[in-house]
Amino acid sequence: MRERRSGRDVRRASRTREFDAFAAGAAGRLLHVATLLTAETRARNPYARALLTDALARTYAVWDRLRDDDPYAYARGDLVLRFARTARRHRGGRGGVLAALGPRERLVVVLRLYEGVAEEQAAALLGVSEAYVLAVCDRAVAVLRDAA
Repeated sequence: MRERRSGRDVRRASRTREFDAFAAGAAGRLLHVATLLTAETRARNPYARALLTDALARTYAVWDRLRDDDPYAYARGDLVLRFARTARRHRGGRGGVLAALGPRERLVVVLRLYEGVAEEQAAALLGVSEAYVLAVCDRAVAVLRDAA
């Protein structure tokens, strides 16, 4: 019985080390994604930090099932979907770079232009058509050009 616990403890410690290494490497970029989505500033981004914390917690919870999948893509997807569900709270920007855009527009712009996610993947993640993603992205870029 003691050996069994030791083996379980070793696996748990290994899993934690793997996740910690992933989080150390990905947290900065994921926080930047969350900050862009919430239209907060780098100096003051409590909503972005909460989104990141929740996404990383969920990623850790399913870490063992992500062996063949990209954990960054999973964490980013979770973060994006959490933001989409709470987008009403993030209507007005708080001074961030993308504050001139609405929440849906920020979602599309961040996925397509900052993260480089293909139209079809962004559409599948958000549950919309590719044409919608293209139209929203074009409209958002026009708004950003006008704002600049």
